[in-house]
Amino acid sequence: MKTIFRTGFGLDIHQLEKNRKLVLGGVVIPAEKGLKGHSDADVLIHAICDAFLGAMALGDIGIFFPDTDAKYKDISSLVFLEKVKDLLDENGFYISNIDSMLALEKPKIAAYIPEMKKIISAILKIEENQISIKATTSEKLGYIGRGEGAVAYANVLIMKDNNV
Repeated sequence: MKTIFRTGFGLDIHQLEKNRKLVLGGVVIPAEKGLKGHSDADVLIHAICDAFLGAMALGDIGIFFPDTDAKYKDISSLVFLEKVKDLLDENGFYISNIDSMLALEKPKIAAYIPEMKKIISAILKIEENQISIKATTSEKLGYIGRGEGAVAYANVLIMKDNNV
């Protein structure tokens, strides 16, 4: 039996605006501004979904969950993650690990990372120690530093046993 290894990379960026909830990794975080988007605009979950979809060579999140479809309006991005997990299972892949990075100037999110890992690991049916979530600022530089937006990056490793 041969094991196939696939990596995937995801990136997501959203603007910050007033009168929106800030949702990161499925956790609602108290903040002056939230992320603007068709769904809840959870940049971390979007980047992770894109990384998995890329690793499976299935395209990106916009193909599966288009922002032109009313059924995804204000939906929790955790629903996207659940559907991506189904695609992993249907295609015979299992998850080795997720490495991710959030960049936003404020609020500080380190205290919320354990809850994010708990939520993500439960949906993906993996251990929390298979998930790395890091956070940084841009040292007041650019759109992130001005508090205009946030970005998330994710890298994943998935595997599949092949009877070749």
